Amino acid sequence: METVLQSSSRTVVIGPDRPFCVIGERINPTGRKKFQAELQNGDLSRIEGDVAQQIAGGADMLDVNVGDPLADEVELMRQAIPLVQGLTDVPLVIDSSVIEALEAGLGAYRGKALVNSVTGEDERLEAILPIVARHGAAVIGLANDDEIPMEPQRRLEVAKKIVSAAGDHGIGPEDVVIDPLAMPVGAEPRAVTLFLETVRLIREELGVNMTCGASNTSFGLPGRETLGASFLAIAASHGLTSAIMDARSQEIVEAVRASDFLLGHDEWGASWIAAYRKKQAAAAA
Repeated sequence: METVLQSSSRTVVIGPDRPFCVIGERINPTGRKKFQAELQNGDLSRIEGDVAQQIAGGADMLDVNVGDPLADEVELMRQAIPLVQGLTDVPLVIDSSVIEALEAGLGAYRGKALVNSVTGEDERLEAILPIVARHGAAVIGLANDDEIPMEPQRRLEVAKKIVSAAGDHGIGPEDVVIDPLAMPVGAEPRAVTLFLETVRLIREELGVNMTCGASNTSFGLPGRETLGASFLAIAASHGLTSAIMDARSQEIVEAVRASDFLLGHDEWGASWIAAYRKKQAAAAA
């Protein structure tokens, strides 16, 4: 099953036999006080640097979140989407918990976007899925409803509900990307093993593509890049097909690309070898 996303000039396909899809997480004000203050003043200038760094790092797509409680998120999203599309040709993830902001972003987007996200509550499904369907987009479904379940079987049940509800709105399972819920391993020692079991169940019973907020796993811990690189390599080997992650981190991105090679998603290591030669040439220059 393949999820096809598009900008006005570029297509990215997420699938179990495709290279892992790196979705850059940086355009997000969470934990960024300067960016938050700028958004409150309607200033989107910082986005240009965020885009450049993530594309240089190897992002296949970019997540765009301009949510701040003291800012006009709807208007900011309406401006941010064409701004980012003017800076890069990679497809975008339109990320907001505000329905009007999602609508504004989708209205401004050229291509087929990925919406982040919907959860399993009936009211959220009924509010967001019609918008996704109307704009011909794909959607990320978080495997939680009014609570965050720890049990993999319960997460699977929520995922099934989301896929079924999407189908009722004319959105095929290929356009539903489930988030199995990556949780901080520093707060719950079983977080990663529960995540991997959820990935297995979703892969076997639904066959849909999956993503996650990869940085959640290492939250609050030292050596976050090493933990993130290891987590994604393991998760990819179990069937995770994409992640919203730090595309600026060479260590993390290289771990993902090495996994592509070792799992047979980079035939003959062509991309791996080309990237290595490019890095050597840059160092020599």
